[in-house]
Amino acid sequence: MTGRARIPRPAVQRLSMYLRELERREAAGESTVSSSGLGAACGVTGAQVRKDLGSLGRTGRPGIGYGVHELARSIRSAIGVHRSWRAALVGAGNIGRALAAYGRFQDEGFEIAAAFDRAPGVVGRRVAGMMVEPMDSLPKAIRERGIDIGIIAVPTEAAQGVAEVLVAAGVRGILNFAATRLHVAGEVPIVDVDFRAALERLALEVSERSARPERGGRSTPGARARRLS
Repeated sequence: MTGRARIPRPAVQRLSMYLRELERREAAGESTVSSSGLGAACGVTGAQVRKDLGSLGRTGRPGIGYGVHELARSIRSAIGVHRSWRAALVGAGNIGRALAAYGRFQDEGFEIAAAFDRAPGVVGRRVAGMMVEPMDSLPKAIRERGIDIGIIAVPTEAAQGVAEVLVAAGVRGILNFAATRLHVAGEVPIVDVDFRAALERLALEVSERSARPERGGRSTPGARARRLS
């Protein structure tokens, strides 16, 4: 980010949580929130909230806290979702179709502006109102439609080649749903969304908790769920 120190990834993740909570409070008509209240809702301490927001130049007012609307706007600007981003979806299979139909992308400022696939039986079909285009039209579409982000939802063996095509065409970032590590030239950031790894982490946590004797030798169905990160 120009003119601002890079925000550490853990802090970005927390800022995203704060933003969701602020949006919930804004929708409920709340105008202010304390650091302790925001922290309790997001599972962190009030001190951590103040540290994270202080790095953005935001400080609460004693006895009042933070303005919900103003704070949400500052966080959006800090993490780059204060503007609209256009995305190209590559892969119109089951995952790709689900992503294209997910309306919250638009609400969050991400517009899937084009969809591409290699399969002859898929090209030409409509997905979420878009015509699926052939891969050979992708480079021109990226350049002419002002597309910033590539979303990869193809089989693992095809993902690296798709990433290289996207980077060569000029995308500024990639969201990768294929279960493989991608390597591209330059400084194009890649964020991996690995459903299998997430399920394995959850399975491990459930297995460990099931094997761990509860206090008094009994399970506690009402125990508070813990978010894995």
